[in-house]
Amino acid sequence: MLGQPLPVLMYHHVSPQPGLVTCSPENFRAQMEWLAKNGWRTLSTAAFAESLASGVLPKKSVLITFDDGYLDNWVYAHPVLQEFGLRATVFLITGWVGNGPVRPHVGQAGVPAVPNHKKAMTDAGAGRFDDAFLRWSEVEMMLAAGTVDFHSHTHTHTRWDRIIADPSARDAALTDDLNASRASLASRLGEATSHLCWPQGYFDDRYRQVALATGFTHLYTTEHGVVRSGCEPARLPRIVAKDKGGHWFGRRMGIYGHPLLSALYLAVKNR
Repeated sequence: MLGQPLPVLMYHHVSPQPGLVTCSPENFRAQMEWLAKNGWRTLSTAAFAESLASGVLPKKSVLITFDDGYLDNWVYAHPVLQEFGLRATVFLITGWVGNGPVRPHVGQAGVPAVPNHKKAMTDAGAGRFDDAFLRWSEVEMMLAAGTVDFHSHTHTHTRWDRIIADPSARDAALTDDLNASRASLASRLGEATSHLCWPQGYFDDRYRQVALATGFTHLYTTEHGVVRSGCEPARLPRIVAKDKGGHWFGRRMGIYGHPLLSALYLAVKNR
């Protein structure tokens, strides 16, 4: 018998600057409005983990996740989440989070310009993080507002498999990276996270062993699928959120939230 599915949605940017992995503010608002008006519950990561542990996944529930920690998550996504009383999770690249005062978000004067995805990545490669990524002050504001939980996307977003050939040295570098991320979150937010999202979705068995040994229990992938009872916490699938309006989003959520329809649809999609 098919169990109740729980979709984990994957976003990156909510921005008026079109580009890769970007949802427009208009479409993001329409999607969040659909969830609110149709009685869907957006889970905290703690509630999500508790549901997995109990084996009872609640109907019409979803985990909304954002990768990387872009400034536009504060400027454009946070006000919408706050408007509808919803919650999301942001996986931070902790070494890329800056210091400084809180910048304005939509609804306030002087909203900052945000770069598109290509420019954000170019700036990150040059060590220029502040124009594209969150500051700790903004992280703390969202956490206090109850709109966002924050967890790890590593400290440096490095694909160690691409730059270190020796397996033992690679494991050591990954261990240091994950420990730095957990320590940074614990220092800034008061708690060392057990939730990790893999950079670029890459992992292998050694990566997973290192992450589990470092203290992570819930590992989020880019594998396409819904979470069901019995799903392995160390290999959680997600669904890419597309830049589409509320009607399209509602139809997809109707599929992903239905035990049989989600199984049939994903079987076709994942062939």
